[in-house]
Amino acid sequence: MGKYTTIDDPSAHFQAETYTGAGANTSVTFSGNSDLKPDFLWIKNRTASYAHFVVDSNRNISYAQNSSNAPYLEPNDVSTENNNQNWMQSVNTDGFTTGISEHINNNSGSEYVAWAWKANGGTTSTNTDGVISSTVQVNQDAGFSILTYTMGSANETVGHGLGVPPDVIIYKARFRGDANGYWVFYTTVLDGSLDYFRLHEDGYKFNSSLAAPTSTTFVGAGSSTVSYRDFVAYCFAEKQGFSKFGAYTGNASANGRFVYTGFKPAWVLIKADSNYKYWNIFDNKRNPFNGVDKRLAPSQTSAEDTVSSIDFLSNGFKIRNSSTTLNESGTKIIYMAFAENPFVTSTGVPTTAR
Repeated sequence: MGKYTTIDDPSAHFQAETYTGAGANTSVTFSGNSDLKPDFLWIKNRTASYAHFVVDSNRNISYAQNSSNAPYLEPNDVSTENNNQNWMQSVNTDGFTTGISEHINNNSGSEYVAWAWKANGGTTSTNTDGVISSTVQVNQDAGFSILTYTMGSANETVGHGLGVPPDVIIYKARFRGDANGYWVFYTTVLDGSLDYFRLHEDGYKFNSSLAAPTSTTFVGAGSSTVSYRDFVAYCFAEKQGFSKFGAYTGNASANGRFVYTGFKPAWVLIKADSNYKYWNIFDNKRNPFNGVDKRLAPSQTSAEDTVSSIDFLSNGFKIRNSSTTLNESGTKIIYMAFAENPFVTSTGVPTTAR
């Protein structure tokens, strides 16, 4: 029998962090592993209604990376990539430094949360596994890769570099700011076939006619989202003791489902396959203790709100909410989760409960 996990310290690959706006360039230091230099950084103003903010090191994550403005995207909107601001000043070996913006740092004391993933330190390579070549950086240990690529026509494949089929792919047309530039959230967790949601909307899933991802490639864009343009994609493959992607069926009870992940969660995203049901993101920094009730929705600019709680446990999470958003009876509800600690380390040490 192999090791339970190969990642004893998940904070080397993913961390959440909270901070307060200061109205000047602000340095944010992660409280976990000090060697997490973010390659994919997602920030939201918790206090006020401003757009989500996403940058990555494939596209120049900060002003310091290439002495030029860092292009950012907004998961709640189909807008094109914005390259007119130098709001992200630098990413550091243990955090990042912001500029001044209501989105990520202001002078009114707004509270913020940042979610950070590590890929390959900004070092990219060309992947030719697909019909279309992609520029990739890969963290195979953590099952995460970032791609940028240009489609020639619909349904062409691109290489993702993970070596196993990704469970979740999130992609966006970078320079298309209309209904065809939407955020696509592909997943195979419901029944093994390819389905997708729209990250910027609160609706049902769509059944995709495209082939499911393979260990080397996925279809870079379908006919409804491609028009000879550039894309960015974030690919995630499940890693035991670090990440888990799946689905549960709601039971409409305050004594809701227990979802086994094999680790104590640091971050959980939940979305019901039902219309007008918000996406939900919870994390261990905004709620260091149970119940976990502070929610942000990728599809909404709204400030953080409070919902009936879920609990983060040593080996998964427990729904303690009878609402339709998290626990609609008979509804399939997808989730993706990343670890604070594995349930059991590679040397057999169990994690502690909250």
